[in-house]
Formats: sequence, structure tokens, C-alpha cells
Amino acid sequence: QGQLVESGGGLVQPGGSLRLSCAASESIVSILAMVWYRQAPGKERELVAHITTDGTTNYAGSVKGRFTISRDSAKNTVYLQLTSLKPEDTAVYYCNADVTMASGRYSSLWGQGTLVTVSP
Repeated sequence: QGQLVESGGGLVQPGGSLRLSCAASESIVSILAMVWYRQAPGKERELVAHITTDGTTNYAGSVKGRFTISRDSAKNTVYLQLTSLKPEDTAVYYCNADVTMASGRYSSLWGQGTLVTVSP
């Protein structure tokens, strides 16, 4: 069964940067489209960034110009570069991808989440 494995979260000071990764397991042939979400304590999950199969990207207004979503198809990995971080960016970040499995079927998978904390 395929899975997405996230990494890269941590504690960073305001103005700092982090790069989150979402890597597909070997049983996943390709990542089609992927969305990064985040959920802050006491708040609903919100969409942060989206990348399509052809590389088209979209961002939430609150992160546009500061976050960049990208993909490395050879590594079957999608990244979220976070820059100029603010305390309000503190949240658990989740990746969600439509993937093609080695079996030939399509599936929608979620990563386990990675915590980003922005604090002095």
C-alpha cells in the first residue's frame, strides 16, 4: 500500500525559512496533483498550495509570494518552501496527493503531517 512521508518541519524564528518534503513510497508510480494543507490549533484545515500534473501552481492569499510549491518527478517528491515565516504560519502541515499506484489504480493519499512552529 502506498504512502506519503512528510519531513522538514521544526521550530524557526519569525522571518526564517523551512523546506517541507512529501515523498511517495516505492509502490507509487507517480504523483499526479498535490495539495499542501495546514491546520493551526483550534482552527479548520486550510489549503496552502496546489500543484498540478503539468506544474501549474496556486497559493492561498496569505502565503502567496512567501511559499513555493515544486515537484521533482524523478524523486517522486513534492516540496513546499516556506520563507519569511510568521507566527501565524504555525500549524501542522499535511500533503494530499492523487497518485498512480504500481497496480495501475489511482488513489488519494495523505501524509502524516509535520509541525511547523514559528516563534522567537
